[in-house]
Amino acid sequence: MLSNTSRFQGSLNRRKEEGTLRRLRLRSDGVDFYSNDYLGFARNKKLQNILLQAIMENPQLLSGSTGSRLISGNSDIAVSLEKYIAQEHHFESALLFPSGYNANLALFSTLPSRHDVVIVDEQIHRSVHDACQLSNAKKLKFKHNDIEDLKNILKRQQGHCYIAIESLYSMEGDFAPLQEIAAIAEQYKASLIVDEAHAFGVFGYGLIEKHQLHGQVSAAVVTYGKALGAHGAAILCNETVKSYLVNFASPFIYTTSAQDFQWISIKTGYEFLDQSHDQAIKLQDNIAIFRSQNLQSPSSGTSPVQAILIPDNQKLKAVQHTLSEEGFLTYAIYSPTVKEGSERLRICLHSFNTEEEIMRLTGIIKELGKI
Repeated sequence: MLSNTSRFQGSLNRRKEEGTLRRLRLRSDGVDFYSNDYLGFARNKKLQNILLQAIMENPQLLSGSTGSRLISGNSDIAVSLEKYIAQEHHFESALLFPSGYNANLALFSTLPSRHDVVIVDEQIHRSVHDACQLSNAKKLKFKHNDIEDLKNILKRQQGHCYIAIESLYSMEGDFAPLQEIAAIAEQYKASLIVDEAHAFGVFGYGLIEKHQLHGQVSAAVVTYGKALGAHGAAILCNETVKSYLVNFASPFIYTTSAQDFQWISIKTGYEFLDQSHDQAIKLQDNIAIFRSQNLQSPSSGTSPVQAILIPDNQKLKAVQHTLSEEGFLTYAIYSPTVKEGSERLRICLHSFNTEEEIMRLTGIIKELGKI
């Protein structure tokens, strides 16, 4: 054990020397340009009061579920919410999970067999990579959003293929060519799985809905800890896939269900989203203001995630530190988390940011980053 502890400390020391050591910090006061609360629902007093009223009427919502959903943790609220979500998204079924990470872990560790191939976009979320390690399937990467590279990989495969993409990528802040990839999946009889975590809420019910691709997507993951301001996730799929996951997905079978308050928060969030189109419009206005400053970015023009490339760990650290001193909360992503030379500030824009805040932020970045 001592030798292991020494090895652990050595790795931590190297990160500290490189300036990339992660630490848990309390949420800071300042102007939020780093959270996923794109529509401001997590801070919305009206929504909070609706949820408070639900608790006052039924305090039992706050109690623990007491077990996994296959034992004592299922409830009428969870079952009815799954039916509601499936109907809203025009899928046959939905299966709830306590988080998006958990949902992806269930999908990709369970559906592919040892004779299958999972082909992932190189920028796919870490949860998918972790899940593939639990699967017996072969995992291959295709170049980010590169249609031709995906085709070339598909041509060489003999087993059934799963294609894993995000509709909106959380690090690059760009969109997948969703319609083209759906057509390719159909051509090669591959199963397409789409993570809608960062698109849901920002673009209505997501980009599958926008492009009417329900019939071409085998499964989708929708998460509620971002634009909806809640927590949890749902896998959208058909009845057979849902039943298969319930029977064989360890992350579903062997975890205690969330309390009913989490499920009520999601249902209330959907209803609030349907009444809050003005927040999505305000968000797009703020994105347009940010983009008008012409900072170097690989991100799409309507994405709430805007990656600002500052290709040097020390320079990036200095920029973020100055922004913090000025009261702006941002998130820096260093190599080796991203490729060396592509270090970046990950700016998240929200409906509640003001034009003055956005202009001050971009002005500081321009001055210090010389970009």
